[in-house]
Amino acid sequence: MEASHFSRTPGNQKMGETAAKSGSARQWPADRADGKPARVFPVSPEKQHALAARMRALGVREDELEEHFVRSGGKGGQNVNKVSTCVVLRHRPTGVIVKCQRERSQALNRFLARRDLLDKLEARARGVAEAALAERARIRRQKRRRSRRAKEKLLAAKRAHGEKKAARRAPEME
Repeated sequence: MEASHFSRTPGNQKMGETAAKSGSARQWPADRADGKPARVFPVSPEKQHALAARMRALGVREDELEEHFVRSGGKGGQNVNKVSTCVVLRHRPTGVIVKCQRERSQALNRFLARRDLLDKLEARARGVAEAALAERARIRRQKRRRSRRAKEKLLAAKRAHGEKKAARRAPEME
């Protein structure tokens, strides 16, 4: 079994609980002495670098993430029932919470939870931008001049409405 690069906290925590359980932030390990990046997640280095690049692009820092581990359920047998493989990840500035229990491995669920969180943050940012764009288009449509045909149809409808109202009036007595 590979030794964890995160330190265990002394004191009253149960064996296997990390500092992140109590709310402190986990840090990415520094690159190794030979210049290669340290493995944080059990995925290829390319996927790991792509995740780090997406986090930088969205302005998400590792110290803004709050990570908790809870017991999973469903498929996976004894492993998911006894080991806390489910990852609950919370982005403190936005309050977005992601829960990932797709895999039997906690380390892989940590990677997938980060990817899901970035997807949610991108969708949220895209939604705000699309709403602003739709609002600008709506105002532009309102301010646009009507065509001659549209004006004629509008005036014809107004005349017809006026005639209908005039027909409802009581006859004038002379």
